[in-house]
Amino acid sequence: MPRIRKTALIGALLIPVVAGGFLLQSHGQREGTALLEQVMSLVSDRYVDTLPLSAVYEKAARGLVKELNDPYSELLTPKDLKQFNSRTGGRYGGLGMAIEEDPQTHVIKVATVYPNTPAETGGIREGDLIVKVDTLSTRGWTISQVSDSLTGTPGTKVRATFARPGVSTPIEATFTRAEIHIPAVPYTLSFNNKIGYIPLQQFNENAAENLAAALKQFQAQGARGLIIDLRGDPGGILTESLDIANMFLQAGQQIASVKGREGPTENYTAKAAPIAPSIPLVVLTDERSASASEIVTGALQDHDRALVVGQTSFGKGLVQGVYNLDGGYALKLTTGKWFTPSGRSIQRPRKFVNGQFVEETPDSNETNVSKRNRPTYKSDAGRVVYGGGGITPDVIVNDDTLTAAEQTFAKAVAPKGQDFFTALNDYSVELAKSVKPTFTVEPAWNAEFYNRLQSRGVPVDRKTYDAASRYVNRLLDQRIAHYAYGDSTAKRRDLAYDAPLRKAIDLLDKGGSQRDLFAMAGETLPAPSRAAAPPKKP
Repeated sequence: MPRIRKTALIGALLIPVVAGGFLLQSHGQREGTALLEQVMSLVSDRYVDTLPLSAVYEKAARGLVKELNDPYSELLTPKDLKQFNSRTGGRYGGLGMAIEEDPQTHVIKVATVYPNTPAETGGIREGDLIVKVDTLSTRGWTISQVSDSLTGTPGTKVRATFARPGVSTPIEATFTRAEIHIPAVPYTLSFNNKIGYIPLQQFNENAAENLAAALKQFQAQGARGLIIDLRGDPGGILTESLDIANMFLQAGQQIASVKGREGPTENYTAKAAPIAPSIPLVVLTDERSASASEIVTGALQDHDRALVVGQTSFGKGLVQGVYNLDGGYALKLTTGKWFTPSGRSIQRPRKFVNGQFVEETPDSNETNVSKRNRPTYKSDAGRVVYGGGGITPDVIVNDDTLTAAEQTFAKAVAPKGQDFFTALNDYSVELAKSVKPTFTVEPAWNAEFYNRLQSRGVPVDRKTYDAASRYVNRLLDQRIAHYAYGDSTAKRRDLAYDAPLRKAIDLLDKGGSQRDLFAMAGETLPAPSRAAAPPKKP
């Protein structure tokens, strides 16, 4: 029997649809019931504008869900439910681009255009602003609202309008939605004498298959260490995360559990023998690693199977159930939380204020010292692992920071950030047509880029620009390499600026076993983990 697929919804993992509605009240809540009935009666009878009784009830229900202050709980209209089911339960089509919110304007823009997709063939560029979908303005829309409007049944059409800096006329295009297949593992690299590097960018339907193929290839080549990069991975399909964790864990070891307000705890365990039970392993995380990424990382850390390096993960560990209601409506309601094998809650406490997640206790400057203020738990071998939401690395390594001069430059161009990155992309595409694999950024390119920024009205003087030449050259180097030779070449060239990855390579260079990695991180294991030992045959 095939397993039921569970998917991530805005990063939270989804449990199967449950038929039925609610038990609305208990006998001990009559006063609250009377209050609700009186307010609804007055609104229905006395409000200045006439409202159908059905609309009054819907608004009351929607207000209740909104006041939960939980962005993952939502009342779905029949139209919303149909679109939701098409995204999570069957075939759905998109345009083939990743979108994000511009931090300055809060307008939704195109972050990545994937090859051989409707977005690419339609001429969409990274940096384009999405200003309309069909006839509706996207002003004030969230990323989810824009995404939901652009996706739909494969073969159907959608019209979108884009604004591109430097182009006065809005760009309108009609797209035919298509099934988009984006590789979970876009490329692999080998560093320093057979240290395998696998970036996993999402837990889609091919994630376990892609990772297993890369892993077996490295093993066949005699790799002596492995790095799995989950930085920026927002999660995805639960079953894929279980399969990936099982590649490194023994059958019977717990991967994660779900606890709700009622009912027994639901445990998820490894079902098969691992394909990589002992190769030294480092997992990279950052503040954008979420959901399924955290399930895998937490399990490997708790069972002493991986050393975690980087920054504390996002902390997205809520479970939603979808309950069918009368009239074609449905309620998507948070019903539980994810926990790692040691009992740590993955969910990080947050408030949802004005459409934004706000941490109750921010830890953006968390260090290897400050993390000790977090609640402590024990791994299988007795190592200290930290709770408090998200997965805290064994070794915290922050990204390389900009110098004071580079920060001044970044602040200067921020008000015209869209024009800046459009100029960067356009010029990089031109240069990529003629560069060799060993290219270096030439002074003439740097000078020309400044001229192009000036022509677009980007407010930066030459002194400020020259003081940030290292940063500017890095940006040019990365975009040119990306367009000329792909992401793998760009990543290898960017190693000098990637402190967490450099740290992982250095650890694997010096350590011949998983125990060595823990020892270099300042943690000496008292004995091999019992849970990590192969199970005895009866």
